[in-house]
Amino acid sequence: MDAYRARGRKRAEVHLPGLLDDIRALVDGQSQTDPTFQSQRLYTRLSAAEVRRQLIAQKGYSDEELPSAETIRVRLNELGYGLRTVRKSQPKKNFPKQTPSSSS
Repeated sequence: MDAYRARGRKRAEVHLPGLLDDIRALVDGQSQTDPTFQSQRLYTRLSAAEVRRQLIAQKGYSDEELPSAETIRVRLNELGYGLRTVRKSQPKKNFPKQTPSSSS
């Protein structure tokens, strides 16, 4: 056997075993569930580039050892996070009351 499947570049989690836990710790505080509760997806307002910057600033990673923002975006999607602005609850619109029309 030539171990064809064992060849190639290893995933970022192999090189940095605590990476997914650190991403989860950063993003959980900035995320919310789907407002319609139709899916298990979590929405966050942090972009992948911002997650990468916060990993460097808060978790002590260096710029060289972290994967690119694109790789972090893929990992965020695999973890179930999606990028979406957090929606505020909006009041219902007040429609003018319709008066019955007078028939002649």
